[in-house]
Amino acid sequence: MPARIALIEDDDLIRSMIQLQLQRNGFDVQAFSSAEDAPIAFEDVFDLIILDILLPGQTGEQYLKALRKKGDDTPVLMLTVKNDIHTRIHTLDTGADDYMSKPFNFEELLARVKALIRRSQARRRTPSIGFITINRFRLDISTRKCTSNLGDQVLSEKEVILLKFMVENANETFYRADILEEVWGMDVAPTPRTVDNFILKFRRLFEDSPEKPKHFLTVRGHGYRYEP
Repeated sequence: MPARIALIEDDDLIRSMIQLQLQRNGFDVQAFSSAEDAPIAFEDVFDLIILDILLPGQTGEQYLKALRKKGDDTPVLMLTVKNDIHTRIHTLDTGADDYMSKPFNFEELLARVKALIRRSQARRRTPSIGFITINRFRLDISTRKCTSNLGDQVLSEKEVILLKFMVENANETFYRADILEEVWGMDVAPTPRTVDNFILKFRRLFEDSPEKPKHFLTVRGHGYRYEP
C-alpha cells in the first residue's frame, strides 16, 4: 500500500501541483482546501499531513494545536510564506515535525516527505504510545479497538498481545511453539492450530488480499513472520 498523505492548502494551484507530483511519486494524497474541510479525527489513518499555516478561517496553527491536543501524533509538515526564525521556532514548538517556506523546491519537499514518513513508520512499528499501525489500519492497544477491512472491531486480549509481539519483532520468523509460549505461556496448552486461526483472522482484518498476504506471512516448515 502506498503511504497516505493529507494535504491541507487553500491555494488551488499549489494544492493541485503538490497533489499531482506526490501522486506521480507513488503516494496516495487526499487534498483539502481548508482546515474546516479536513476533520481533526480522520476516519482513515494518514502517514503524513502537509499543512499550510495561513488558511482561511481556522489557521493551520490552530488546526495543529487541536490535532496534538486530541493526542494525534501524525507527523505534520508545515508550509508558509513566512521564513523568519521566530515563526520557524514557534511552528515547531506548536507541534510541527518539519517546516518549509514558499516558494519551495519540489525535490526538497519530496525528500522531506519521505524522511518524515520513514521515521513515523519506524516509530509506529514500536508502539510505545499505545497504537499500532498495520497496513492502513490502526489499533488502540488500551481499548483493543481497531479499524479493519471488516469495519471497526474490538479484538480479544490475546489477539492484541500477539499483534503487538509480531509488530515489535517485524521481519523475524517464529515457530508456532515460540508464539504459543510468548503469548499464552507455559501454563496454558492451546494447540498450534490456535496460532493458525489467529493469523487467518489477522489476514481477513488487515490484508488487502487475505489469500495473497503481504504482512502476515507463512514460512513453510517454520511458522510465521510479520512484514510491515
